[in-house]
Amino acid sequence: MKIRYFKIGLALFLFILTGCGAEQNLKKGEEHLALGEYFDAGTQFKQAYQKTPAKKREQRGMIAERMALCYEKINLTQKAIAAYHNAGRYRKLTGDEQLRLGRLLLKNGQYKEAEKLFIALQTEHNNDSLLIANGLISARMAPQWKKAGSRYEVKKMALFNSKRAEYCPMLMGDQSEYLYFTSTRDDAQGANNNGITGTKSGDIFRSEKDSKGYWKKPVAVEGELNTAFDEGACVFSPDQRTMYLTQCAVDPTYPRSAQLMTATRQDAQWSKATKLEISHDTLSSFAHPAISPDGKWLYFTSDMPGGMGGLDIWRVRITESGLGGMENPGPPINTPGNEAFPTFRPNGDLYFSSDGHPGMGGLDIFIARYDNTRRHYKIIHPGYPLNSMADDFGMTFEGFKNKGFFASNRNDSHGWDHLYAFENPEIIQTVKGWVYEMDGYELPQAQVYLVGNDGTNVKVGVKGDGSFTQEVQPGVDYVMLATCKGYLNHKEEIHIERSKESEEHVLQFPLASITAPVLIDNIFYDLNKATLRPESSQALDKLVQLLNDNPHVVIELGAHCDYRGTAEYNLHLSQRRAESVINYLIEKGIEKQRLVAKGYGKSIPKSVNRKLSEKYQWLKTGDTLTESFIEKQQKDNQEICNQLNRRTEFRVIKTTYGLLDKDGKLLDKPQRPSKKQNEDSDDDYILVQ
Repeated sequence: MKIRYFKIGLALFLFILTGCGAEQNLKKGEEHLALGEYFDAGTQFKQAYQKTPAKKREQRGMIAERMALCYEKINLTQKAIAAYHNAGRYRKLTGDEQLRLGRLLLKNGQYKEAEKLFIALQTEHNNDSLLIANGLISARMAPQWKKAGSRYEVKKMALFNSKRAEYCPMLMGDQSEYLYFTSTRDDAQGANNNGITGTKSGDIFRSEKDSKGYWKKPVAVEGELNTAFDEGACVFSPDQRTMYLTQCAVDPTYPRSAQLMTATRQDAQWSKATKLEISHDTLSSFAHPAISPDGKWLYFTSDMPGGMGGLDIWRVRITESGLGGMENPGPPINTPGNEAFPTFRPNGDLYFSSDGHPGMGGLDIFIARYDNTRRHYKIIHPGYPLNSMADDFGMTFEGFKNKGFFASNRNDSHGWDHLYAFENPEIIQTVKGWVYEMDGYELPQAQVYLVGNDGTNVKVGVKGDGSFTQEVQPGVDYVMLATCKGYLNHKEEIHIERSKESEEHVLQFPLASITAPVLIDNIFYDLNKATLRPESSQALDKLVQLLNDNPHVVIELGAHCDYRGTAEYNLHLSQRRAESVINYLIEKGIEKQRLVAKGYGKSIPKSVNRKLSEKYQWLKTGDTLTESFIEKQQKDNQEICNQLNRRTEFRVIKTTYGLLDKDGKLLDKPQRPSKKQNEDSDDDYILVQ
């Protein structure tokens, strides 16, 4: 991550530092600092400080400030505070240096000292800085937040952590069964330590759950994803086939800066990461990617011009043609401080970390919740122990549950981050559904719309397996509509009762094809008759609902027989059976003009699709169940073939019922024709498939 810092001319240092043997250390320190190598720079500045006589007060004070800056960047908070105090012994600290010291005191839990410093800053400088004001609020409120606590439960995860740093966890999988995170442990690639942190460069590791639900020991991600550079802060596309991640390349002549990368998954392995072009700006950092729940926005952290100061959270639109339309959300999310590590809970809440909002010290986790009524974000501080006086960041959630993992450097003397589990017990109600073609497979290209009588109106994305999950609220009536190009709509209604425990409501959304015949399962007739048996009503009532959900559709109801019996007899029987179904639908309120009965007898034997071939392995996709084909099968299989041929299907023959006037032109306000209009009008828009 590229961080701006105050530059002091090296020539001035070399001029005033004569005869103390510190020139070489100081020169190296400035070179490392210019590249963002804070660990190596801090080591050199410390040696220069030790070699500088105490009587050279101004020089010693300036070197101590450089040490403090480096220690601050690598989370050695106590050393940074001591270095600022040393700088203050030899010369007066500037207002910016005092502000940085105050923020470090917050991070070290020295709230009384921080309060005095922020009051002095406001008085002495008559400063209306938001950072000073929020720092004072933090110093006064943090002890109260810690005492009050919250419903959050936090636990350090020994299995995931090492003697080095772990951060930015991210769960993946339909059941959150994979956990990815970055670590600088000894297993990471590269032979040398990183000049920024003094540890190895970070690699992405992965843990997965076993058959009993226990996490396994983490291992480095397979494939070409990890390199000798820093990789971290990853997130996944909604279909979980693309990874967005941060990479910090090493150039010995250029400042360290982060850039966003993408990688694709083939089975269990990830490809080599390639750069994601967000901007032509080569001087700014781009890090910490997050994908909005609808998959339409890529959020990230950057220090590019146009922000509010420090690091800001930005976002760019994801389109079929690439990225475009970058914007800064502005306040109240961003401040003159640092906002970073955005992530989303599936319910749409944006979580991020900030040291610019009032918090407990360091980076605190905040929740940005959008208020649809007021059309702005409300910023929520979730309190202690999710937040601490240290850096807390990098949330990831187990589905819609308010539980998962995050990173924190609390209680670590080296300032290294480690992974923690969190849970906030709460009652969460969700609807889980599957969208698929009738008598077929999942439809990941489908779209689901959810409308509630509380004003909810959202579009829900469908995953690669045709499933979706959406959080819902108790006491609300919802209507859910699944749509897909080439298919009829399917509607479900559900009322969410209040519950004392979390619940998942499961719904099915089978979509009927517009272009192919659709089998109606479980239609039964009396033997050699056209009389519908009572057990057929459930399937037919679903067809009634389908026609009501798609009021502009006209269907042909086709009945088929097996090959036994004469062609004339089967044709007559199938026609009467089709008419029986039509009569049932009319009795249920479906207009007669929307229904066409057709008996096919045994003229169109069943064609085997992929799903049937998977169910009956002795059948192959594309087989046609003709009489000659059936007679070649075993006796039991012959009867199965006859059952498959005895079927009732419907197919869509028109999709404009009630949308056109008598001249075939689209009505201004489409409506269902009246009964009299139905009787009098001729229809020239029947679609023959």
